[in-house]
Amino acid sequence: MPHHRATHTTHTTTTTRRRGLFGRKKVVHHQKRHATLGDKISGAMLKLKGSLTRRPGQKAAGTRRMHGTDGRGSHRHY
Repeated sequence: MPHHRATHTTHTTTTTRRRGLFGRKKVVHHQKRHATLGDKISGAMLKLKGSLTRRPGQKAAGTRRMHGTDGRGSHRHY
């Protein structure tokens, strides 16, 4: 007598959930400025200092300065 495995099919229904207003995801854009050579050097020094002193925040600040995303020059003073 051969052994037959019982097979069964399951039907699943998926529903899409609407999130927020119109359900559209907003892409966040961070204001970027042109990082000068001085910014890159001081950022690298800040990164190194953060690595040596084991301060991740300072290391991250150095990276932001190097990439021009630290927010410097984004606020106008009249």
